[in-house]
Order: sequence, then structure tokens, then C-alpha cells
Amino acid sequence: NLVLVGNRGVSFGLFSNDLPWAQPAMAALAFGISIILFIWLRRAETRYLAVAIGLVLGGAIGNAIDRLAHGAVIDFLDFHAMGYHWPAFNVADSTICVGVVLILLDGLFARPSNTK
Repeated sequence: NLVLVGNRGVSFGLFSNDLPWAQPAMAALAFGISIILFIWLRRAETRYLAVAIGLVLGGAIGNAIDRLAHGAVIDFLDFHAMGYHWPAFNVADSTICVGVVLILLDGLFARPSNTK
């Protein structure tokens, strides 16, 4: 289903509140983390890791922009399957999840470099 949900919290609506400083604070945190991710991206040794970090970075920036522009992250994808219902999410959430999985796979299966 396509729905319109304004998620004022973090994952699955956790820490959702109406404090006036909450959305700018969460956006600032996301931008701060984005700076760290950008530095890591610049130092990535493989294209695979760079793509994975880029997915997380893009999703974080997208959600931060949503918070500043709309006061919440706009979620619109709502899935039901075999009697189960997953909370609504957006494309940025998907890129973050895929990027994190790729980063974990890189950490688990990447060959160690021959640096001394």
C-alpha cells in the first residue's frame, strides 16, 4: 500500500515526541553522522565499500532533509505479507538498511590488505 505517514521519531516511531527542538536536533545528529560517513567514504579502499557507505549517507541526508522540511520523516511504503504487517518506511530507510548490510558483509568477508 501507499500511505502517508509522518514519522516524528526514529526507527519505527521510537522516541516520537512534540518537543519543538526534537526534529532539528535529530536532523543535526543525522548531519553530524553524515560528516563522519563522508570522511569514511573518502577513505574507502574498495568501490564496494564506497557504494555501501554512499547508500547509508544518502539515506541519512534524505531523512534529515525530510525532518527539516516537513517536521517528520515522510514514510509511504506499507507492506503486508502472509498475515504480517511491516511498519511504513521510505526509500531512504531502504538505502540505509541495504547499505548497513553491505558494510557488515564487507567487514565479514573482505580480504585483509597487505599493509604493514
